[in-house]
Amino acid sequence: MRLELLLTTLAALLATALTPTPDPAPAPAPASPPPPVARNWPVGTRPPVLRAWDPPSTTYGAGHRGVDLATPPGTAVRAVAPGRVSFAGRVAGRGVVSVELDGTGDPPLRTTYEPVRPTVKKGAEVAAGEEVGTLEPPTGHCPEGCLHWGLLRGETYLNPLTLLPPWLLRRGPSRLLPLTEAPPHGLGPARGGPWLSPALPAGPRLSPALPAGPWPRRLR
Repeated sequence: MRLELLLTTLAALLATALTPTPDPAPAPAPASPPPPVARNWPVGTRPPVLRAWDPPSTTYGAGHRGVDLATPPGTAVRAVAPGRVSFAGRVAGRGVVSVELDGTGDPPLRTTYEPVRPTVKKGAEVAAGEEVGTLEPPTGHCPEGCLHWGLLRGETYLNPLTLLPPWLLRRGPSRLLPLTEAPPHGLGPARGGPWLSPALPAGPRLSPALPAGPWPRRLR
């Protein structure tokens, strides 16, 4: 009896040792970055980012699922790209507008704007730059007025700033610099005369970045 029990135990241990161990489940592939389809900022031309995107490490973990853009209440909030309004209403006391972006795959990319007072209805088609709501007073998310702008594909949160092409991210005020060298494209003194601008009549040349006065003698 004892021998039979011993043999049964040894057979079970041998079967366990010979059973192949399954490979561990592969880690989920990172979400591919969204295409830069935006044609404008949702507010202003380049609003300050008060709080950046900070993806949570787990589904319900802490983080920041969007970006906060500084702007005063009452500002018009505009669609960043053409699409269809998938939601326009209130969630937890805050106005929310969500837009599914055209031509961004299945499931489509979805932008969210809050807290806003919607000026569109669910199902409406909107163009890039079209107003979808006005910013509501602060709700505690920001000490001052701000727009929380989010981006999702399905249930996965993405960085909404990646929707902006480089020319929108880098836009800034233009500056006029004084002319200290020969103009480009071969524009120069004609037969020993002064530097001539094709857009200005002949006469003393004034620098747009310096106080009014004639060009230095060496350029006359």
